[in-house]
Amino acid sequence: MARAGELRNWRPSVWAAVAIGAPAGLLPLLLKPLDLAATAAAVVCVPVLAYAAQAPRRWMILFFAALTLLPPLPVGGVTVHPSIVFGAAGLLAGIVRLTGFRTRWRQPYGLLNATLAALFLALTFSLGFALLYSGFVVAAGSAMRVLLFGFGVYVYFSASQGPDRQDPADALQTAQFMYYIAICAALFACLDFVYQFPAAASFGPQFLWFESGMFRRAQGLFYDASTLGNFSAFFLVMSLVALAQPRARRILHPAIASAGLVSFAAAMILSFSRASVVGALAACMTLAVRERRRWAAGRVLAILAALVLVAAGAFAYTLPEIANGYWQRFGPGFESILQSPDRVLSGRLEAWRTVAGFIADHPWQVLFGIGYKTLPNSEYLGRAVIADNMYLSMFVETGVAGLLALIGFNLAVLTVCRRAARAGSFYGKWMLCFWVGETVQMLSADILTYWRVLPLYFWVLAQAVRRTDLRAGSAAGPI
Repeated sequence: MARAGELRNWRPSVWAAVAIGAPAGLLPLLLKPLDLAATAAAVVCVPVLAYAAQAPRRWMILFFAALTLLPPLPVGGVTVHPSIVFGAAGLLAGIVRLTGFRTRWRQPYGLLNATLAALFLALTFSLGFALLYSGFVVAAGSAMRVLLFGFGVYVYFSASQGPDRQDPADALQTAQFMYYIAICAALFACLDFVYQFPAAASFGPQFLWFESGMFRRAQGLFYDASTLGNFSAFFLVMSLVALAQPRARRILHPAIASAGLVSFAAAMILSFSRASVVGALAACMTLAVRERRRWAAGRVLAILAALVLVAAGAFAYTLPEIANGYWQRFGPGFESILQSPDRVLSGRLEAWRTVAGFIADHPWQVLFGIGYKTLPNSEYLGRAVIADNMYLSMFVETGVAGLLALIGFNLAVLTVCRRAARAGSFYGKWMLCFWVGETVQMLSADILTYWRVLPLYFWVLAQAVRRTDLRAGSAAGPI
């Protein structure tokens, strides 16, 4: 009788299991393959997001990995990147932790916070003018761009003065993790160029023509080659700064940093992004100026120059066709610059003349802006225009306020990072050198549109602000 009673007690559980399991078993027979894949992805995402939201910093690690290693996916006729899911989980986790505002969120850090907030607000306020001048569809696209930029802003505030602040040991582990996944992304980009893998959804059609055929510029898992070039320059600078650190404060083994240096240099070269190369050179010059006394004493500059020459020679010998095409793109003669400067600059002069003419004809509209990201996505100027100049596009799209906010933010970043670098911060030195290159690259690229890499940059900026490596102590070892 007892056993019969036990069976009767189990009946509700059995029926519940059947009610759940039967539809799950029949689901593959009822759904189309794409619907089934989406359902399976949702089932997998739920426990992953739950894990990410349970503790600070988890979502950020997953967010960085998704930004770097996952491609965009076509969903319902539009392209969506999976990292948005992890970014949204981090935002929700931050909202939940607002209950402990006084203990989890600290006071702002002055000028840098003010300029970054002003920059974000300038982009947001310009959406009204985007709606007024370009219509709802373009304004909606601009709003999405602002939200994507907002992920990087949130990462900075949360990592510098919010619930995702890390102690020195955890920050060191996060930086090393970012470096390792970046090496994987750079190596994949090199393989992508050599083997021309099928491009990810919504990729930029950027091609090169050689005698052996047409090649897509290396872009890896990013939307375009320029983003890959900028991303590679960022971690190339990290490699150099890590190698330049005194032996007792190195955060990467010299062999790993050297391997990364080669990988990032190769990915940046194969992206054929001239602006990224110029920015990386500016960053390297900044580092050389800062380390000039120690490097001169150790003859490091002469060794680096010799290594660059050897690498260039090996590149030209092993890949002569690509090296020749690279030289044609990067090294036009003085006569070519005089005869067809617009062709050398990939049509930028014509775009700049169009934008300058609009500024001269409509000064009052430009004073307040015509809406963020309306130049390339609308025909308000008569045709879509890609400014390829961050300062110029910010001036036209967000007005004087947006341009001043951008300039103020750049100056604030350089000032804060310079102070951190002088105090011995690895993150400060890294970000100072790189952002010098970014201010130069902004003359020929819309850096703020590289939303997939901005969160990584802003996380390093947050560590420079906090100077976590100065407080490493025995917990993280010398950095």
